[in-house]
Amino acid sequence: MHVFYLHGFASSPRAGKALYLAERLAAAGLTLHAPDFNEPAFETLTATRMIGQVETAMAALPPGPVVLIGSSLGAFVAWHVAARAEERRGSVRAVDRMVLLAPALTFDDDSFSELGEGGLRRWRETNALQIFHFAYGEQRTVGYELYADARRYDSRTAAVTSPTLIFQGRHDELVDVRKVESFAEGRPNVTLRLFDDDHRLQASLGPIFRETAAFLGLSGLA
Repeated sequence: MHVFYLHGFASSPRAGKALYLAERLAAAGLTLHAPDFNEPAFETLTATRMIGQVETAMAALPPGPVVLIGSSLGAFVAWHVAARAEERRGSVRAVDRMVLLAPALTFDDDSFSELGEGGLRRWRETNALQIFHFAYGEQRTVGYELYADARRYDSRTAAVTSPTLIFQGRHDELVDVRKVESFAEGRPNVTLRLFDDDHRLQASLGPIFRETAAFLGLSGLA
Protein backbone atom coordinates (compact mmCIF):
# COMPACT_ATOMS: atom_id res chain seq x y z
CA MET A 1 0.00 0.00 0.00
CA HIS A 2 1.24 3.48 -0.94
CA VAL A 3 -0.14 6.32 1.19
CA PHE A 4 0.07 9.97 0.13
CA TYR A 5 -0.53 13.09 2.20
CA LEU A 6 -1.55 16.11 0.13
CA HIS A 7 -1.12 19.27 2.16
CA GLY A 8 -3.34 22.32 2.11
CA PHE A 9 -2.94 25.82 0.73
CA ALA A 10 -0.01 27.81 2.15
CA SER A 11 1.11 24.73 4.09
CA SER A 12 3.77 22.10 3.43
CA PRO A 13 4.56 18.38 3.68
CA ARG A 14 6.24 19.15 7.01
CA ALA A 15 3.06 20.41 8.63
CA GLY A 16 1.83 18.94 11.90
CA LYS A 17 -0.75 16.56 10.40
CA ALA A 18 1.77 15.18 7.91
CA LEU A 19 4.33 14.49 10.65
CA TYR A 20 1.64 12.95 12.87
CA LEU A 21 0.48 10.59 10.11
CA ALA A 22 4.00 9.70 9.01
CA GLU A 23 5.00 8.68 12.53
CA ARG A 24 1.98 6.45 13.04
CA LEU A 25 2.02 4.87 9.60
CA ALA A 26 5.70 4.05 10.08
CA ALA A 27 4.59 1.70 12.89
CA ALA A 28 2.82 -0.33 10.19
CA GLY A 29 5.89 -0.28 7.95
CA LEU A 30 4.36 2.31 5.62
CA THR A 31 6.09 5.37 4.19
CA LEU A 32 4.00 8.51 3.87
CA HIS A 33 4.60 10.16 0.50
CA ALA A 34 4.07 13.91 0.72
CA PRO A 35 4.63 16.01 -2.42
CA ASP A 36 5.58 19.64 -1.85
CA PHE A 37 3.08 21.75 -3.76
CA ASN A 38 5.14 24.88 -3.07
CA GLU A 39 7.70 23.67 -5.59
CA PRO A 40 9.01 24.88 -7.93
CA ALA A 41 7.46 28.18 -6.77
CA PHE A 42 4.46 29.07 -4.63
CA GLU A 43 3.81 32.07 -6.87
CA THR A 44 2.94 29.81 -9.83
CA LEU A 45 0.75 27.38 -7.90
CA THR A 46 -2.22 25.91 -9.83
CA ALA A 47 -4.56 22.97 -9.35
CA THR A 48 -3.38 21.44 -12.62
CA ARG A 49 0.23 21.55 -11.45
CA MET A 50 -0.62 19.91 -8.12
CA ILE A 51 -2.67 17.18 -9.78
CA GLY A 52 0.21 16.51 -12.18
CA GLN A 53 2.70 16.29 -9.31
CA VAL A 54 0.61 13.62 -7.60
CA GLU A 55 0.08 11.63 -10.80
CA THR A 56 3.81 11.67 -11.52
CA ALA A 57 4.66 10.54 -7.99
CA MET A 58 2.05 7.76 -8.13
CA ALA A 59 3.35 6.50 -11.48
CA ALA A 60 6.89 6.21 -10.12
CA LEU A 61 5.92 3.75 -7.36
CA PRO A 62 5.99 -0.06 -7.56
CA PRO A 63 2.70 -2.02 -7.77
CA GLY A 64 0.28 -1.68 -4.86
CA PRO A 65 -2.94 0.13 -3.96
CA VAL A 66 -2.72 3.92 -3.69
CA VAL A 67 -4.39 5.84 -0.86
CA LEU A 68 -4.69 9.63 -0.94
CA ILE A 69 -5.09 11.63 2.28
CA GLY A 70 -5.89 15.22 1.36
CA SER A 71 -6.18 18.19 3.69
CA SER A 72 -8.24 21.26 2.69
CA LEU A 73 -7.02 22.22 -0.81
CA GLY A 74 -5.12 18.93 -0.85
CA ALA A 75 -8.51 17.19 -0.65
CA PHE A 76 -9.59 19.06 -3.78
CA VAL A 77 -6.44 17.78 -5.50
CA ALA A 78 -7.04 14.21 -4.29
CA TRP A 79 -10.63 14.19 -5.58
CA HIS A 80 -9.58 15.29 -9.05
CA VAL A 81 -6.61 12.92 -9.21
CA ALA A 82 -9.10 10.11 -8.53
CA ALA A 83 -11.57 11.50 -11.09
CA ARG A 84 -8.91 11.71 -13.82
CA ALA A 85 -7.79 8.18 -13.05
CA GLU A 86 -11.34 6.88 -13.48
CA GLU A 87 -11.84 8.92 -16.64
CA ARG A 88 -8.65 7.51 -18.17
CA ARG A 89 -8.97 4.05 -16.69
CA GLY A 90 -6.08 1.81 -17.62
CA SER A 91 -3.73 4.59 -18.75
CA VAL A 92 -3.41 6.30 -15.35
CA ARG A 93 -2.83 4.65 -11.99
CA ALA A 94 -6.06 4.23 -10.03
CA VAL A 95 -6.77 5.54 -6.55
CA ASP A 96 -7.87 2.74 -4.25
CA ARG A 97 -9.41 4.96 -1.56
CA MET A 98 -9.26 8.44 -0.05
CA VAL A 99 -9.36 10.21 3.30
CA LEU A 100 -10.29 13.90 3.09
CA LEU A 101 -9.71 16.29 5.99
CA ALA A 102 -11.73 19.53 6.07
CA PRO A 103 -12.04 19.30 2.28
CA ALA A 104 -12.15 22.51 0.24
CA LEU A 105 -13.95 20.74 -2.60
CA THR A 106 -15.78 23.67 -4.13
CA PHE A 107 -13.48 26.32 -5.58
CA ASP A 108 -15.89 29.19 -6.21
CA ASP A 109 -16.33 32.86 -5.35
CA ASP A 110 -17.03 31.92 -1.71
CA SER A 111 -13.51 30.46 -1.46
CA PHE A 112 -12.11 34.00 -1.53
CA SER A 113 -15.20 35.83 -0.29
CA GLU A 114 -13.12 37.94 2.09
CA LEU A 115 -11.55 39.64 -0.95
CA GLY A 116 -14.85 40.89 -2.30
CA GLU A 117 -15.51 41.59 -5.95
CA GLY A 118 -12.97 44.39 -5.98
CA GLY A 119 -10.30 42.18 -4.44
CA LEU A 120 -10.78 39.47 -7.04
CA ARG A 121 -10.58 42.07 -9.80
CA ARG A 122 -7.34 43.52 -8.39
CA TRP A 123 -5.90 40.00 -8.10
CA ARG A 124 -6.68 39.37 -11.76
CA GLU A 125 -5.29 42.71 -12.89
CA THR A 126 -2.08 42.55 -10.84
CA ASN A 127 -1.65 38.76 -10.94
CA ALA A 128 -0.53 38.96 -7.32
CA LEU A 129 -2.31 38.15 -4.07
CA GLN A 130 -0.49 38.47 -0.74
CA ILE A 131 -1.05 35.40 1.45
CA PHE A 132 0.40 34.55 4.83
CA HIS A 133 2.23 31.27 4.21
CA PHE A 134 2.15 29.21 7.39
CA ALA A 135 5.05 26.95 6.39
CA TYR A 136 7.35 29.90 5.66
CA GLY A 137 6.01 32.12 8.44
CA GLU A 138 5.78 35.15 6.18
CA GLN A 139 3.76 36.81 3.44
CA ARG A 140 4.06 35.22 0.00
CA THR A 141 2.52 36.12 -3.36
CA VAL A 142 0.40 33.76 -5.44
CA GLY A 143 -0.71 34.37 -9.03
CA TYR A 144 -4.30 34.70 -10.26
CA GLU A 145 -3.96 31.52 -12.33
CA LEU A 146 -4.48 29.55 -9.11
CA TYR A 147 -8.05 30.83 -9.01
CA ALA A 148 -8.70 30.79 -12.76
CA ASP A 149 -7.33 27.28 -13.23
CA ALA A 150 -9.14 25.77 -10.23
CA ARG A 151 -12.46 27.10 -11.52
CA ARG A 152 -12.08 24.67 -14.45
CA TYR A 153 -12.46 21.72 -12.06
CA ASP A 154 -15.95 20.90 -10.76
CA SER A 155 -15.84 18.46 -7.84
CA ARG A 156 -19.62 18.11 -7.83
CA THR A 157 -19.76 16.65 -11.34
CA ALA A 158 -16.46 14.74 -11.27
CA ALA A 159 -17.15 10.99 -11.37
CA VAL A 160 -15.39 9.31 -8.45
CA THR A 161 -16.25 5.85 -7.10
CA SER A 162 -13.27 5.26 -4.81
CA PRO A 163 -14.35 4.63 -1.19
CA THR A 164 -13.88 7.96 0.57
CA LEU A 165 -13.87 8.92 4.25
CA ILE A 166 -14.36 12.61 5.06
CA PHE A 167 -13.57 14.22 8.41
CA GLN A 168 -15.02 17.69 8.92
CA GLY A 169 -15.15 20.11 11.85
CA ARG A 170 -18.50 21.62 12.76
CA HIS A 171 -16.74 24.89 13.67
CA ASP A 172 -14.56 25.13 10.57
CA GLU A 173 -13.91 28.80 9.88
CA LEU A 174 -12.71 28.23 6.30
CA VAL A 175 -14.77 25.35 4.88
CA ASP A 176 -18.55 25.55 5.23
CA VAL A 177 -19.71 22.34 6.96
CA ARG A 178 -23.04 22.63 5.14
CA LYS A 179 -21.28 22.42 1.78
CA VAL A 180 -19.41 19.31 2.89
CA GLU A 181 -22.61 17.70 4.12
CA SER A 182 -24.32 18.52 0.83
CA PHE A 183 -21.38 17.12 -1.12
CA ALA A 184 -21.37 13.82 0.79
CA GLU A 185 -25.13 13.37 0.60
CA GLY A 186 -26.22 10.97 -2.13
CA ARG A 187 -22.71 9.63 -2.78
CA PRO A 188 -22.74 5.98 -1.63
CA ASN A 189 -18.94 5.79 -1.76
CA VAL A 190 -18.54 8.69 0.70
CA THR A 191 -18.74 8.47 4.50
CA LEU A 192 -18.80 11.74 6.46
CA ARG A 193 -17.68 12.08 10.09
CA LEU A 194 -18.27 15.35 11.92
CA PHE A 195 -16.27 16.58 14.91
CA ASP A 196 -16.69 19.52 17.27
CA ASP A 197 -13.48 21.02 15.92
CA ASP A 198 -12.18 23.77 13.64
CA HIS A 199 -10.45 23.68 10.25
CA ARG A 200 -7.18 22.29 11.57
CA LEU A 201 -8.86 19.30 13.30
CA GLN A 202 -5.96 19.22 15.76
CA ALA A 203 -8.14 18.22 18.71
CA SER A 204 -9.54 15.26 16.78
CA LEU A 205 -6.38 13.70 15.33
CA GLY A 206 -6.52 10.67 17.65
CA PRO A 207 -9.98 9.44 16.66
CA ILE A 208 -9.36 10.49 13.04
CA PHE A 209 -6.27 8.30 12.83
CA ARG A 210 -7.96 5.34 14.51
CA GLU A 211 -10.85 5.44 12.07
CA THR A 212 -8.48 5.99 9.15
CA ALA A 213 -6.43 2.97 10.19
CA ALA A 214 -9.56 0.82 10.30
CA PHE A 215 -10.67 2.21 6.92
CA LEU A 216 -7.31 1.22 5.42
CA GLY A 217 -7.34 -2.21 7.03
CA LEU A 218 -4.44 -1.44 9.38
CA SER A 219 -6.03 -3.36 12.22
CA GLY A 220 -3.01 -3.20 14.50
CA LEU A 221 -3.17 0.59 14.53
CA ALA A 222 -6.93 1.10 14.80
